[in-house]
Amino acid sequence: MIDRVTATPQALALIEQLKARHGAIFFYQAGGCCEGSAPMCYAEGDMTLMPDDRLLGRVSGVPFHVSLSQCEYLMGVQLTLDVSPGSLGTFSLEDADGHHFVARTRLWTDDEWRALEAQASGVTEQAP
Repeated sequence: MIDRVTATPQALALIEQLKARHGAIFFYQAGGCCEGSAPMCYAEGDMTLMPDDRLLGRVSGVPFHVSLSQCEYLMGVQLTLDVSPGSLGTFSLEDADGHHFVARTRLWTDDEWRALEAQASGVTEQAP
Protein backbone atom coordinates (compact mmCIF):
# COMPACT_ATOMS: atom_id res chain seq x y z
CA MET A 1 0.00 0.00 0.00
CA ILE A 2 1.46 3.33 -1.04
CA ASP A 3 0.54 6.36 1.04
CA ARG A 4 -0.30 9.55 -0.81
CA VAL A 5 0.35 11.56 2.37
CA THR A 6 3.26 10.97 4.76
CA ALA A 7 4.94 13.06 7.46
CA THR A 8 8.37 13.75 8.87
CA PRO A 9 9.09 12.77 12.50
CA GLN A 10 8.80 16.46 13.46
CA ALA A 11 5.37 16.74 11.84
CA LEU A 12 4.22 13.49 13.48
CA ALA A 13 5.28 14.80 16.90
CA LEU A 14 3.41 18.07 16.37
CA ILE A 15 0.32 16.20 15.15
CA GLU A 16 0.31 14.13 18.34
CA GLN A 17 0.61 17.30 20.46
CA LEU A 18 -2.29 18.89 18.60
CA LYS A 19 -4.44 15.75 18.97
CA ALA A 20 -3.72 15.69 22.72
CA ARG A 21 -4.67 19.35 23.06
CA HIS A 22 -7.62 19.61 20.66
CA GLY A 23 -9.02 16.09 20.27
CA ALA A 24 -10.15 15.16 16.77
CA ILE A 25 -8.33 17.22 14.12
CA PHE A 26 -8.04 17.21 10.34
CA PHE A 27 -5.95 18.78 7.61
CA TYR A 28 -7.22 20.78 4.68
CA GLN A 29 -5.29 22.14 1.73
CA ALA A 30 -7.08 24.37 -0.74
CA GLY A 31 -5.97 25.55 -4.11
CA GLY A 32 -4.66 29.08 -3.98
CA CYS A 33 -1.49 31.02 -3.76
CA CYS A 34 0.98 31.65 -0.97
CA GLU A 35 -0.39 30.54 2.41
CA GLY A 36 -3.70 29.67 0.73
CA SER A 37 -2.17 26.46 -0.54
CA ALA A 38 -0.41 25.57 2.74
CA PRO A 39 -1.75 22.59 4.70
CA MET A 40 -3.98 23.86 7.48
CA CYS A 41 -4.85 21.93 10.64
CA TYR A 42 -8.28 22.38 12.21
CA ALA A 43 -10.15 20.96 15.18
CA GLU A 44 -13.17 18.97 14.13
CA GLY A 45 -16.07 21.38 13.70
CA ASP A 46 -13.91 24.46 13.10
CA MET A 47 -14.36 24.31 9.32
CA THR A 48 -17.00 22.84 7.08
CA LEU A 49 -15.83 20.69 4.21
CA MET A 50 -17.54 21.18 0.87
CA PRO A 51 -19.06 18.39 -1.26
CA ASP A 52 -16.25 18.72 -3.84
CA ASP A 53 -13.48 18.32 -1.22
CA ARG A 54 -11.62 15.02 -1.32
CA LEU A 55 -9.88 12.81 1.21
CA LEU A 56 -6.31 12.48 -0.09
CA GLY A 57 -5.14 10.26 2.75
CA ARG A 58 -4.46 10.02 6.47
CA VAL A 59 -1.35 10.77 8.45
CA SER A 60 -1.08 9.47 12.02
CA GLY A 61 -4.77 8.65 11.73
CA VAL A 62 -5.68 12.25 10.88
CA PRO A 63 -7.64 12.84 7.66
CA PHE A 64 -5.99 15.04 5.03
CA HIS A 65 -8.58 16.69 2.77
CA VAL A 66 -7.92 18.76 -0.34
CA SER A 67 -10.00 20.85 -2.69
CA LEU A 68 -10.95 19.18 -5.96
CA SER A 69 -8.47 21.32 -7.90
CA GLN A 70 -5.66 20.42 -5.48
CA CYS A 71 -6.60 16.73 -5.70
CA GLU A 72 -6.16 16.76 -9.46
CA TYR A 73 -2.83 18.58 -9.10
CA LEU A 74 -1.53 16.23 -6.40
CA MET A 75 -2.36 12.98 -8.21
CA GLY A 76 1.17 12.77 -9.62
CA VAL A 77 3.05 13.30 -6.34
CA GLN A 78 3.46 12.03 -2.82
CA LEU A 79 2.88 14.76 -0.24
CA THR A 80 5.03 14.82 2.90
CA LEU A 81 4.00 17.03 5.80
CA ASP A 82 6.85 18.84 7.48
CA VAL A 83 7.08 21.64 10.05
CA SER A 84 8.84 24.99 9.80
CA PRO A 85 9.31 27.65 12.45
CA GLY A 86 7.36 30.87 12.34
CA SER A 87 3.75 31.88 12.40
CA LEU A 88 1.93 32.51 9.12
CA GLY A 89 -0.88 34.38 10.85
CA THR A 90 -3.47 31.75 9.89
CA PHE A 91 -6.23 29.87 11.70
CA SER A 92 -4.26 26.62 11.56
CA LEU A 93 -3.91 25.14 15.06
CA GLU A 94 -0.10 24.99 15.12
CA ASP A 95 0.20 28.67 14.21
CA ALA A 96 -0.46 29.74 17.82
CA ASP A 97 2.70 27.88 18.86
CA GLY A 98 4.88 29.64 16.30
CA HIS A 99 5.07 26.80 13.78
CA HIS A 100 3.46 26.03 10.46
CA PHE A 101 2.99 22.87 8.43
CA VAL A 102 4.67 22.68 5.04
CA ALA A 103 3.78 20.34 2.18
CA ARG A 104 6.74 18.85 0.36
CA THR A 105 6.14 16.79 -2.75
CA ARG A 106 7.98 14.29 -4.89
CA LEU A 107 6.99 12.68 -8.16
CA TRP A 108 5.96 9.03 -8.18
CA THR A 109 8.32 6.54 -9.74
CA ASP A 110 6.96 4.53 -12.67
CA ASP A 111 6.61 1.46 -10.41
CA GLU A 112 4.75 3.48 -7.75
CA TRP A 113 2.42 4.96 -10.37
CA ARG A 114 1.51 1.47 -11.64
CA ALA A 115 0.93 0.29 -8.06
CA LEU A 116 -1.28 3.30 -7.33
CA GLU A 117 -3.37 2.65 -10.41
CA ALA A 118 -3.87 -0.94 -9.30
CA GLN A 119 -4.54 0.15 -5.72
CA ALA A 120 -7.44 2.52 -6.58
CA SER A 121 -6.58 4.44 -3.40
CA GLY A 122 -9.90 6.15 -2.61
CA VAL A 123 -8.73 9.65 -3.55
CA THR A 124 -12.04 10.20 -5.27
CA GLU A 125 -13.83 9.76 -1.95
CA GLN A 126 -15.75 12.91 -1.17
CA ALA A 127 -15.41 14.59 2.18
CA PRO A 128 -18.23 13.74 4.65
